[in-house]
Amino acid sequence: MTRKNRTPLIIIGILFTLALLVVVPIDRGVLGQKGVRLGLDLQGGIHLVYEADLSQIEPGDESGIIDGVIDVLANRINPLGVTEPVIQKLGENRIAVELPGLSITDKEKERLSSTAILEFGELAADDEEAKWENELGRWKPAAAEIDGKETVLSSALFRENTYVSQDNFGRIQLVFEWNKEGSKLSEVITTRLLNQRLGIFEGDDTLRSENDNRPIAPVVNNVITDSGVITGLSIDEALTLSKQLNAGRIPVPLTVVYEQTVSPILGADFVDMSFKAGLIGLILVMVFMMIYYRIPGALASGALMFYAVSVLAIFKLIPVTLTLAGIGGFVLSIGMAVDANVLIFERMKEELRLGRPLASAIETGFSRAWPAIRDSNITTFIVCGILYWLGSSIIASAPVMGFAATLAIGVAISMFSAVVVTRTFLRTFAGTRLAQRSSLFRVYSGKEND
Repeated sequence: MTRKNRTPLIIIGILFTLALLVVVPIDRGVLGQKGVRLGLDLQGGIHLVYEADLSQIEPGDESGIIDGVIDVLANRINPLGVTEPVIQKLGENRIAVELPGLSITDKEKERLSSTAILEFGELAADDEEAKWENELGRWKPAAAEIDGKETVLSSALFRENTYVSQDNFGRIQLVFEWNKEGSKLSEVITTRLLNQRLGIFEGDDTLRSENDNRPIAPVVNNVITDSGVITGLSIDEALTLSKQLNAGRIPVPLTVVYEQTVSPILGADFVDMSFKAGLIGLILVMVFMMIYYRIPGALASGALMFYAVSVLAIFKLIPVTLTLAGIGGFVLSIGMAVDANVLIFERMKEELRLGRPLASAIETGFSRAWPAIRDSNITTFIVCGILYWLGSSIIASAPVMGFAATLAIGVAISMFSAVVVTRTFLRTFAGTRLAQRSSLFRVYSGKEND
């Protein structure tokens, strides 16, 4: 083995070892300490698409508003315990939210998208329209005119510093503070409602006590200007609500336009079947390459192992969210990796038939196969780019984007595997005594002389 071949071989060995340490064990990895991130169709969970009402937004400000909504949604999702939520913009006014491994209640869905998580209400007269109704009566939003504008009292006017504490009797209470506008509004409304009830509502539902399921509607005993407390909540409910109230205000109304829930049991079956299919496909391809192309096929199989481990390591490090379609893109890229080797080996056989020495046939075969490999992979990259771009603007975006991303990464690594790794293996083997047996480098035919 020459020094020229030894250096790249050592580098390939180091890269393979590092990649293997990232991949194994698959759920954590020795290096990187990351597992494979699975999409909803494999892990289970919920996929929501919200549509934002931008009709009241000044032209030109839409993009900034959507970015702000995404930030608030991310902060509101964190208290739900989702470690790796996916939140992305779809088109101009839609936002996709993926919560892998989680099933959330209707109330939690409403909290995520609510412009104001809590609203305050006062009892409505018989001739007035009511927004809520419970055992205490019919309720309308508590509102007043401040600075010439009618405003509803809600948690949108809280400062982002709510916290949970206990009163002298050990009862859980959620402590909040009004901002400047909320302070003025609260003063006017609580002055008007002295000795009357002020109901607290969460979206279209009544906020209820965790102990006796009664509506939380305290009697206003004093004028409230700066801060207040909400009691009757469990500790978990109070802590979650406090975190979501502190997450910020969503500036525009959001409506759920698409919802999909995937069973984690179904996802586990998909993972198992996909793993078996990929492993069987990889083994069959390697067996075919070794039978048909002999020594070059065996060396290409080694390069294929390098390719598979490297791609999985990249998937874990980026990380790439693997969907069933994404696994399909990965398996397809294996076929493209083999296709590049087939082109190279056929060119090599032609050079050997012309009587060229093995080392010369290897170099000439690679140089002549490269334009076809390059052009085919470039067109694949273009298609992947188009698919990813189109996928980012449709509701069911994850499968399309996952397929495009995994295929693009796989094709890029397959080019490196075929052109660099396989070539290095062949150059190294060409310097051994076995290389003198030319029959090991081509398919035997009666018309050919070994």
